[in-house]
Amino acid sequence: MPNITVTIAKQTYKSTFGNRATLVLTILLGLSLCLATYVGWQNFRTQNNQRLHYKNLVREQWLSKPDKHPHRMAHYGYLAFREKHELSFFDFGIESFAGVSIFLEAHKQNTVNFSEAGFSNGMLRFGEISIAMVLQLLVPLLIFFLGYNSISAERKSGTLKILLCQNVSWKRLLWGKTFGIIGVALTIFIPLILLTILLWASLSNWEISMDAALRLLILIISYSAYFFVVSAITVLVSAFQRSSKTALITLLSCWIFFAVLMPRIVQAMGSKIHPTPSKIEFADAVSADIHEQGDSHDPNDAHYAAIKDSLLRKYQVTDVKKLPFNYGGYIMAEGEKITSAIYSDHQRKLNETFGKQNSFTVFAGLLNPYLSLKQISMALTASDFKTYVNFQNQAEAYRYGLAQKMNKLQIDKISNISPGEHEKPLSISKSNWAEQPDFNYKFDHLNHVLAHESLALISLLFWLSAVLFLLQYAPRWIKTI
Repeated sequence: MPNITVTIAKQTYKSTFGNRATLVLTILLGLSLCLATYVGWQNFRTQNNQRLHYKNLVREQWLSKPDKHPHRMAHYGYLAFREKHELSFFDFGIESFAGVSIFLEAHKQNTVNFSEAGFSNGMLRFGEISIAMVLQLLVPLLIFFLGYNSISAERKSGTLKILLCQNVSWKRLLWGKTFGIIGVALTIFIPLILLTILLWASLSNWEISMDAALRLLILIISYSAYFFVVSAITVLVSAFQRSSKTALITLLSCWIFFAVLMPRIVQAMGSKIHPTPSKIEFADAVSADIHEQGDSHDPNDAHYAAIKDSLLRKYQVTDVKKLPFNYGGYIMAEGEKITSAIYSDHQRKLNETFGKQNSFTVFAGLLNPYLSLKQISMALTASDFKTYVNFQNQAEAYRYGLAQKMNKLQIDKISNISPGEHEKPLSISKSNWAEQPDFNYKFDHLNHVLAHESLALISLLFWLSAVLFLLQYAPRWIKTI
């Protein structure tokens, strides 16, 4: 970076902090970040400790169940909890509005319940204060106030002509002003990052994984790029506008549109073009398909009657009680297989519709760097919709495995005839329950996260490239006076 650019950057940085109003705004923003950091840290500790406590309690209760029929255990069910990623204290994403647990039982797929929003007061509707929210929305406002008059004020005071007459090129002037403003933003951002690293390590119990470390590194780079884009846009608007007042109005109008209006417009468009069924409509559609396939609890159902006849022919017996395995368990396993496939297919189509709705926001990132950063931030902190869907899928896989495990125990260990006529009991030892492993949610690997958010990353890179290009070549279009 040429010396003249460094000099302009230093002067801009010093003059910015020399302004009392700017200093007050910076301090207020710093306090907001401190508050957001504390809220995020406390939120993570409280909620994650609760989930881990009840997760352990559910496991203890499962293992303590006495000897009983395995089908009763299948209906007793299991409660699965979605754990929080250690970086989720940075960005809440949809954490507070997505459910945290799901009751898993045989023959039935339940929805994820107990969201934080469901137990909070109405203030949550106005949004939560998080580190990501402050950095995404309030830091750009500070940058606008820092730089809206960075060049327009020079033009008004007449110092712009003096600078240009002293062989200071427009290119160096724009770069210097941009670096000076981004320097002020980084003065706030760097201490926050150091605090974030410390809190992240403590929330991870000082067991730092490479995946989480890379997530944090990419997160820092993404926010730094975002601040640079906002700083460059601020300086360019100031350079093109004739007065500071016009520059400020332009920047504030952009903030209102891109940060407040556009996200809601895009979401509304996605919901309008790709509508989703209501909860009742979804349940009715699933029930209709299951009814068409057959009811495993109905002995007269045509589908399962055909299975019964085929088994009797295969084993050359006249009664299901004479089969070498428990017929009821076999039918339950077949019914579970069919109903699970039907539900999973409907859930997959519903999630695809949600994905199409969200794609409007992703593509809008090409026009709005705020939306791109928001997508990246939520994905890296595992507080996005894809993480929620991933939890649903893992919970359903566990539910299906649990149900089929109990069905297998019934098939192998429960007699077809009454205990008085045979030595096998109608209940089995509780030691069998320990064979079912605990549910442990696993986050997606970073490679999958980056692949899924490739368009958002490309969008942010596009904006960074665009402002770099403008800083280099915009001077030819700027009027000196």
